Amino acid sequence: MTQHAPAGPRIGDPAGDPAGGTAGRTAEGAAQPARRSRRVRPAKLGTTVVEQLVDDIVRGVLRPGSALPSEGELCEEFGVSRTVIRESVKIVQEKGLVRIEHGRGTQVMDPRQWNLLDDVVLTSVIAHDENATFLDELVSVRTALETDMAAAAARFHTAQDDERIAAELGTMRASLESPPDFGAADVRFHDMIMAASGNRLGRAIVNSIHDKARTSMRYHGEYNDSVMRRTLEEHQAISDAIVAGDPEGAAAAMRRHILDSWNRRRPAPHG
Repeated sequence: MTQHAPAGPRIGDPAGDPAGGTAGRTAEGAAQPARRSRRVRPAKLGTTVVEQLVDDIVRGVLRPGSALPSEGELCEEFGVSRTVIRESVKIVQEKGLVRIEHGRGTQVMDPRQWNLLDDVVLTSVIAHDENATFLDELVSVRTALETDMAAAAARFHTAQDDERIAAELGTMRASLESPPDFGAADVRFHDMIMAASGNRLGRAIVNSIHDKARTSMRYHGEYNDSVMRRTLEEHQAISDAIVAGDPEGAAAAMRRHILDSWNRRRPAPHG
């Protein structure tokens, strides 16, 4: 891979940056990894540029405080027009990863500014979470929300809610020989409880982060007979507490299940 010489003004800075350094260097002047040509198909121009810029930022190819390469460099790298580049960078800005500043170009933002609930950002962060520290945070958030929703489900459940939860338990029990079917029923079991809670926002947040997390093998691990049977027992305890109208018991059972399940499958730290 080679690093191109500046090919024009930086994005968001039509006049260029007379005080700035070379594209691809941090504010402290540290050299950045060289970039490569990444021509994309016309049907996916904007989407591909956005996803790859987000990925470059998340994995540290473009570091906080550095400037994005110029429009000309990005056009050459991706093989797209300046219009596509400008629109793509605006979208990346909306996700909180860059800030377009007239007179300074486009600056990469600190991770604390990123919109971690954005699908593209969340997917990339999870993909590059080598030590599972972000997944730990995700599990913590999920635990807090699902624990609260399990308690609410115990308070507000209907007979129809009980039937739906029991149906997913039955599917899990019947799927002990089929891990994919068991896993799908596992997800639906949790969703039925969240639906019974009436907390639409909590349900939407959990489903969003959980769906993205499950794309990572480091998150979902592998099902085997022992894991599935233990999971079934833990789910049964949650269901029993909800049916009995026991909010404290349902919350405790849900918290214990999510945390114990994560501790069983959490990958060992590197090194």
